[in-house]
Amino acid sequence: MTVHAFRILRKGLLALLVVIAAYLCVVAAWSSASFDSAIAGAIAAPPLSQRQTDILLMVEDPAFFRHAGLSVGKGQGFATISSAVARDVYLDGEQFDGANGVLQGLYRTVFNCCKKIDLGRDVMALVLNAKLSKEAQLALFTSHVYMGTHGGEQVRGLGAAADRYLGKPLSATTEKEFIGLVAMIKAPNRYHPLKAPAAHALRAARI
Repeated sequence: MTVHAFRILRKGLLALLVVIAAYLCVVAAWSSASFDSAIAGAIAAPPLSQRQTDILLMVEDPAFFRHAGLSVGKGQGFATISSAVARDVYLDGEQFDGANGVLQGLYRTVFNCCKKIDLGRDVMALVLNAKLSKEAQLALFTSHVYMGTHGGEQVRGLGAAADRYLGKPLSATTEKEFIGLVAMIKAPNRYHPLKAPAAHALRAARI
């Protein structure tokens, strides 16, 4: 590579970094300004028992109460409970009004197109974590997490999953039954207790 070509490449990379940094700054400002609208319609489930909380966090987000919204420890990557809640309330929740709604549409499009490399949701997770207690985040995750489909409808939340798949309230589940629900979260339809009982049982046994 010639010196001239190297300089052009370097300038291009710097320009790209500036664009990405500007994009993330706008995401941070938007998610902060939209926070009240984002959680206004979010319904939080009743708190889990301490044992249920321990099981859920052990599987889904061991560093939940220690990280600032993102975690790279123990292979967790950026897929934290905080980031899942951020996606649910900012991108999958109610449509915002005005300019915030326009930007929400943009971020939804970017995330749906490039979710594996888009850092926008990660910034939203950091903002959400700074504004919402861990206990509130956990309650929102518990009530909104996708738990597969049943009867042609999406099942959202551990409580709804306990009702649909076990025929009982979440508070009445045994430890084994609760582990079976947590086992679904990684891939709800792949580890579906009714559609893929063998895969579900193996996943639950590993937990």
